[in-house]
Amino acid sequence: MKRFYSDVNVTPAPGGFQVTLDGRGIKTAKGAAQIAPSRPLADAMAKEWAQQGEEIEPGRFILRDLADYAVDIVAPERAATQAGILAFGESDTLCYRADPGDALFERQSELWEPLLSETEQRHDIRFERISGIIHRPQPADTLAALQRHLGAQDDFTLAALQTCTSLAASLIIGLAAIAPDADAEGLFTLSNLEEDWQAELWGWDSEAEKARATRRDAFCHAVHFAKLARQTG
Repeated sequence: MKRFYSDVNVTPAPGGFQVTLDGRGIKTAKGAAQIAPSRPLADAMAKEWAQQGEEIEPGRFILRDLADYAVDIVAPERAATQAGILAFGESDTLCYRADPGDALFERQSELWEPLLSETEQRHDIRFERISGIIHRPQPADTLAALQRHLGAQDDFTLAALQTCTSLAASLIIGLAAIAPDADAEGLFTLSNLEEDWQAELWGWDSEAEKARATRRDAFCHAVHFAKLARQTG
């Protein structure tokens, strides 16, 4: 598609800020006004439009697409979105370990346990640790507390959280990813501990490396999106 606009600006709008192209406000894929909750996020979204060349490349609209998801999908379906995120907490990757005594178990305990324990302390909850792959329910009080926490998040944060949680197969990592001081690369690496373990044993193949890079980029973009959405100024 040819570029069809010249001027890109950000203007205040009810509920936040809106990117405008030649004075016309941007709408989402479903036709709703695309209102960012913070000026920093709106400015970053405007930059995506401003940096397009004569030919528009849709793949470069990372933040715009996440904003569309927040407005078009999360906002009208908050209960379903929260339920989908919570499901990862019910079978969180960080809670499932190898058998005690295995070298993999030792690495999982060393790298996963600090974040898991920190999450328990922050939210005053308790997770069951399971050796093996047989599902074991998490405590009902834990899931109820997590549900309340999810319900307190805004639509844009939930959009980022769903992306990070699903890519990591871990609500624990997802919650850490939306923290102001989140280390996106470090958290993504934690989520791939078992994949890295297998690669150390058997080696990487090029297709697996490409797929991992794609997932990593999506994870890091979502972390950045969450930070921008919560910034003020």
